[in-house]
Amino acid sequence: MIHWRSGTVREIGRARRGAVRLTVVVDGADTPALALPELVGTPEIGDTVLLNVSALRRGLGTGGHALVVANATRPPADPPPAPGHIVKARYTPLQQMVLALEEQESPHHEAMREHPAVAAGDLQGMPVVVAELHSALPAVLAGLRSARPGARVGYVMTDTAALPFAQSDLAAGLVDAAWLDTTITAGQAFGGEHEAITVHSALLAARHVLGCDVAVVTQGPGNAGSSTTWGWSGLATGDVLNAVHVLRGRAVVVPRVSASDPRERHLGLSHHTTTVLSRVLLGSADVVVPDDATAPWPQVRAQLDAAVAASSGTPRVVALPSAGVGDDLATSPVPLSSMGRSATQDVTPFATAALAGRHAAALLP
Repeated sequence: MIHWRSGTVREIGRARRGAVRLTVVVDGADTPALALPELVGTPEIGDTVLLNVSALRRGLGTGGHALVVANATRPPADPPPAPGHIVKARYTPLQQMVLALEEQESPHHEAMREHPAVAAGDLQGMPVVVAELHSALPAVLAGLRSARPGARVGYVMTDTAALPFAQSDLAAGLVDAAWLDTTITAGQAFGGEHEAITVHSALLAARHVLGCDVAVVTQGPGNAGSSTTWGWSGLATGDVLNAVHVLRGRAVVVPRVSASDPRERHLGLSHHTTTVLSRVLLGSADVVVPDDATAPWPQVRAQLDAAVAASSGTPRVVALPSAGVGDDLATSPVPLSSMGRSATQDVTPFATAALAGRHAAALLP
């Protein structure tokens, strides 16, 4: 069951495209809240709003604020008539219709159906950088842009974490800074510049319809885990890597690493990456690490070698010099933070992501 609360909007805070932060008085206390105007409209001071406070009550990483479910004072007007019949967040009270790239009403439908490479499922070697954590996205772009500043980059957000694209301050900042040329929300995720029914279609559209040179794929914010082998949302990175292989792209893996995570299973090379490479990956992929003899990289390299040796696929470890990575990361237009730690506290996850971006750039013709 959802923990429901009703409150009164006391203050309108920071707003950006797709999201407005609020202060809502609930039972006499100020409560931080987030409204997604495309779903619930834009509340005004004095409005009574209905909130979902479940994650906030539990202190979860996805629960830094309550979520506005409805505005009891002024429900938003009906949207104007528009094409699109693909329903996302299906069979939930907030399901909505979107116009997907593939569907019959889309201006891209003909290309998605008739383009020879799309019909054949052929990315024609397009590099696709795949990361488990959403926080890797700006670092990947920093490395990619340092090597190929003119490359056209598409971001595909999957549906294993946050579903609304607007939930991500990070992605919004990268769009505003023109570091992303286009965005696609795939599966049940919604709110990108474009919508796709599957990751496969999203990648093919990025390459052949939207003209991207490189795609980056991550889940949205809100990674879920359980300290078990199979019960974590980022396991779907293996499915994405297999999709890239099937579609004849060039998969580039951002390994999840940390030099400071207090959990042993995530120290050095995370068991998440080990599981994906050794037990889920069925095709080829390049796994990028720094060519560095300082800790934790020898340990990470040994862990990677073991995972590669056990793989049913054909992953390849690519060790690259890390000179200048710090300069690349310093160009990021958004703060770099992963699992609550900034790049100044632990640069290792961002270094691997930036090098993956550099490697993707090197694969371009």
